[in-house]
Amino acid sequence: MSHECCTNNKKEPSGDVLVPQIVGSEDAAYTCPMHPNIVRTMPGMCPECGMSLIPKKKKTGPAQGHGADDKHAGHKTSSFLVKFWVSLVLTIPIFIYSDMAMEVFDIHVTMFWGYQYVTLMLASVVFFYPGLIFLTSAYREIRARLPGMMTLIALAITAAYSYSVFSIVQGVGHDLLFELASLITIMLLGHWIEMKSVQSAQGALKELAKLLPDTAEVLRDGKTQTITLSELVSGDMVLVRPGSNIPADGTVVEGQSEINESIITGESKPVNKKIGDTVIAGSINGDGSLTVRVDKIGEATFLAGVMRLVAEAQASKSRLQAISDRAALYLTMIALVVGATTFAVWLLVGAGIVTATERLVAVLVITCPHALGLAVPLVASISTTMAARNGFLIRQRIALEVARSVDTVLFDKTGTLTLGMFGVHAVMALPSSTENEVLSRAASLNYGSEHPLGKAIVAESHKRGQKLSDIKDFERVPGKGARGMIAGHMTVVGNESLMADAKVVVSHEILGKTRALENEGKTVIFVASDGVLMGSIALADTIREESREAIRVLRSLGIRTAMITGDAPDVAAWVARELGIDEYFARVLPHEKAEKVKLLQGKGNKVAMVGDGINDAPALTQADLGIAIGAGTNVAIESAGIILVKNDPRDIPKIIKLSQLTYSKMMQNLFWATGYNILAIPLAAGVLASRGIVLEPAVAAVLMSVSTVIVAFNALLLRRQIISL
Repeated sequence: MSHECCTNNKKEPSGDVLVPQIVGSEDAAYTCPMHPNIVRTMPGMCPECGMSLIPKKKKTGPAQGHGADDKHAGHKTSSFLVKFWVSLVLTIPIFIYSDMAMEVFDIHVTMFWGYQYVTLMLASVVFFYPGLIFLTSAYREIRARLPGMMTLIALAITAAYSYSVFSIVQGVGHDLLFELASLITIMLLGHWIEMKSVQSAQGALKELAKLLPDTAEVLRDGKTQTITLSELVSGDMVLVRPGSNIPADGTVVEGQSEINESIITGESKPVNKKIGDTVIAGSINGDGSLTVRVDKIGEATFLAGVMRLVAEAQASKSRLQAISDRAALYLTMIALVVGATTFAVWLLVGAGIVTATERLVAVLVITCPHALGLAVPLVASISTTMAARNGFLIRQRIALEVARSVDTVLFDKTGTLTLGMFGVHAVMALPSSTENEVLSRAASLNYGSEHPLGKAIVAESHKRGQKLSDIKDFERVPGKGARGMIAGHMTVVGNESLMADAKVVVSHEILGKTRALENEGKTVIFVASDGVLMGSIALADTIREESREAIRVLRSLGIRTAMITGDAPDVAAWVARELGIDEYFARVLPHEKAEKVKLLQGKGNKVAMVGDGINDAPALTQADLGIAIGAGTNVAIESAGIILVKNDPRDIPKIIKLSQLTYSKMMQNLFWATGYNILAIPLAAGVLASRGIVLEPAVAAVLMSVSTVIVAFNALLLRRQIISL
């Protein structure tokens, strides 16, 4: 079970509340060097401070999880603020008796015997209490063989403290106690600000967890009981009052209400729910009261699946993040080399150990790679949250990164561009019959049929309020239609071939109209009684209205569209013509879809494949970007990088827009995270000291913290962007 440091919100994903279990090695764990109570089974970003998680060997026995690290449980945002105030109060007297106060600010106080030992004692408290968190965090980084920000800070304050102890004990007369105390104070304040920024930016899992209520009202033994969610079992009857959240996936068994599912599906309008309809855990009930039968609980719910995907996305890395991670590691190595070189050079030129140590501390602090390590994952975390709010889920961050470069979108027709179900387009009757008679005969014969065409005819008859007739001697004719006795008349309903078998004459005029309809993608069914044609019914797989808008927006973005279908060329041509699709492939079998993706890629195109994630799996995997549409409550689709919660192709342009915005923010952050180092590192090393320009360690700490805060704030600005087109 993953553990997460709880701030002040009891609904955060911890304990037994919908904690997403990310697939990973059971023998490995990853923890934050600063917050060891954060434990994950895969690498990622600390939800408290944004630092990269580092490997940690799992402990066995009672020490596993929180057991051995409970003494660190106070490493929360509030504790950093407390430590900052302690450090600040102790730093004031240290400053008053420092060389800087006397020489730079002309502050002179009465000296007393042993004042240096008093300031050393105060500085020791700062070093071993507020500063201890940096020392222990550095130890974890070094133990994991991943030296980083904490390692550099620990080296800086240890160097300053060690020299000061040596100087005071030996009576040299110089120390770096103020530099030590001010550095720890500023780092604590900076880290507190960073943590506040990170926590406000990285909220996907926490926001999803907050959708669940703490308790549920269940009907047991004829009485209403209030229980915790962990006590719910499948089959429970739950009472959902107006304005409350649905506690589990289930089916409405009593009542009617409108449900707000926007935070889960991205659907802005409330959805009407009545008896027999399904509801999703976390959605918000409207004005009506509902009784819901619990069908799924815990990890089986849709919300848990969404959280699992969000967690996987946050643990996965894009190419840019991999680059920034390597750059952060290289920056740490550079800091150590430049710091050691700076220290040695200043000693060689005879500047003295005090100056050399100051320059070493300044270099180590200014090159801390926290901003660089935070630049990409923080933006990715925000974009993951934005995606979930807009009705699509990011399984792999690299998929969102690829989306910005897509130039061709290949749609699977059925269920994506069309509704995937037939509807009656027109009922045509000969002069000897009426439309109602033709439809009624066809519906009566197909009542109970599971064939898509038969079900569509029956549905249209019900829609018109027709009363169906009884059937005798029913016979299904595979691939052609059906026949049977209705009110003493032999009725035949089927295609042209069945009419020929039944000796029913279909005139050339009617056949001409039939061919015209078939060229428009319609399927025509004939209806005959006692060997005489009564009329025909034209059916079609209805094109989604949303598809028209999606294609239009994609074209406006300069993106080509293509369609793939198993239908006949005439049907494919009609759909492509209706929607304005640039290219189509007809009569394509499921196993051949991946070949069409390769064909488009062979032309140099970056292809996004949009399908249902079932028989389209090979094509989704082959494509540069796989998008599963129509996933509904099935969020465990492994073949797609991005999953659309709704059957709405209009979300595809949103994916591309979000990808472009995300990439832009990542590049901006990388600039802010690295740009200042180009100027600051030479200044910290003292290359302009001859001109009186020196970067003091305390100022270096401020600049490092400011750069990190800028990166976090810039990432937060992504939230204000609108991705609807």
